[in-house]
Amino acid sequence: MHNIRIGIVGVGNCASSLVQGINYYRHKDSEDAIGLMHWDIGGYKPCDIDVVSAFDIDKRKVGKDTAEAIFAEPNCTTVFYKDVPKIGTSVRMGKILDGFSEHMRDYDDKYTFVLADEPEPDTGEVIQVLKESGTEILLNYLPVGSEEATRFYAECALEAGGAFVNNMPVFIASDPFWAKRFEEKNIPVIGDDIKAQLGATITHRALTDLFGKRGVKLERTYQLNTGGNTDFLNMLNQSRLLSKKESKTEAVQSVAAKRLDDENIHIGPSDYVAWQRDNKVCFIRMEGKLFGDVPMNLELRLSVEDSPNSAGVAIDAIRCGKLALDLGEGGVLYGPSAYFMKHPPRQYTDDEAYRMTEAFISRTRGKEAA
Repeated sequence: MHNIRIGIVGVGNCASSLVQGINYYRHKDSEDAIGLMHWDIGGYKPCDIDVVSAFDIDKRKVGKDTAEAIFAEPNCTTVFYKDVPKIGTSVRMGKILDGFSEHMRDYDDKYTFVLADEPEPDTGEVIQVLKESGTEILLNYLPVGSEEATRFYAECALEAGGAFVNNMPVFIASDPFWAKRFEEKNIPVIGDDIKAQLGATITHRALTDLFGKRGVKLERTYQLNTGGNTDFLNMLNQSRLLSKKESKTEAVQSVAAKRLDDENIHIGPSDYVAWQRDNKVCFIRMEGKLFGDVPMNLELRLSVEDSPNSAGVAIDAIRCGKLALDLGEGGVLYGPSAYFMKHPPRQYTDDEAYRMTEAFISRTRGKEAA
């Protein structure tokens, strides 16, 4: 076995938490490792991941070692492991396309995108980088609304022969066209739109499922989210939110005992509050009826550091993708996609998705032992 060789598209807050975490858990063992769903997946531990390629478009990151770029502005997530050693992988200029919203170009000095002066790569150049670096799994961390840019990198992953983990709400794994292409090339894909470890969507889903199991009629609900990172700043552009709202809404609708009318469910980003930085605050309200048609309501406030909340999930998705590569299995990984992502090709309850993912991991272990 060798370490899993990954590439990162978008060296933002989520990438920062991921790289910090890879190094943080290098100094832990299974007895004192907090915050992981799995310590070992098929023999791979969290620290068995190497970043061998990285792409961004911000001048403050392009050309720097990835270990340095993850702490460059406008990144603002919690630094829980500051002593990340030099990786030896420099951040390369990426393809711009629709990878940033124009309103962020002149927002203010701190959060403006400072576009690098270097020429953009074409498809062939990115494919060459992925092949020469030995990138096995490419992670998409582009901003919400980066439809063209996401498809560009999905194409590059396909042509380079590497798996694709789509952490963003642009539909690749859940698009039959792309799913078929990954299946035809026998290349694994996991997507779309990563669920946080314990965030707004997974909490809302669990409560919605609970209502159904306890015989409570859910009549209406909302989920409002505020944050101060560049993800929330980007989403001030409402035109970039169509797939995000669909992803988050369907994640909740899919576990409801009865689908709600559109007017009775509102789920999506709410507003940008600069001083919150990478802290995300979620407000959930659920109204329903109990025994005897007696009304009830539930209100919840959840506060989490947004980017570390996804990193542990990403580490598991990476390792599941690697197991599929080791076993020569391609196409959509349905169990991991349903468990790790908001908008998989097929929605299952979280209990079902958990069992499917555990079965996938156990099955691969069985094949390895054989």
